[in-house]
Amino acid sequence: MPEAGAAPDARRAAHERECVFPIGEPNDAYAQYFVGQSYLAPISNEQVPFFNVTFEPGCRNNWHVHRATSGGGQMLVCVAGRGWYQEWGKPAQPMRPGDVVHIPANVKHWHGAAADSWFSHLAFEIEGEDASNEWLEPVADEEYQAL
Repeated sequence: MPEAGAAPDARRAAHERECVFPIGEPNDAYAQYFVGQSYLAPISNEQVPFFNVTFEPGCRNNWHVHRATSGGGQMLVCVAGRGWYQEWGKPAQPMRPGDVVHIPANVKHWHGAAADSWFSHLAFEIEGEDASNEWLEPVADEEYQAL
């Protein structure tokens, strides 16, 4: 993978070669819930729908909660690059290819790229009763930059 100071196009191309799933299209529908640019590629809409979500370096989503009265939650599988996952009140966990994060319903959290790396994860929404997503405030720049 090119150095952190490499040209952005070279870093993107290297990430695309590393990732076995497509990066997809700009995630414009959810852009208001992200700091930086993300991309979304639907991988399957059958049985268990899931997506490849790609984050440019420094991109992260806002704090959010996957609500459900029973069941629900989300599962993330890192497939390329380096990123972070953090639950409210707990230290951030690094994510590298092959890492799996199980997020229970009703847990406030965020996930996104490391400041110097592209990052892709598969996102699986877990079926639940009365399931919905609640988008909250952005991750504070000071918190993110301290990682």
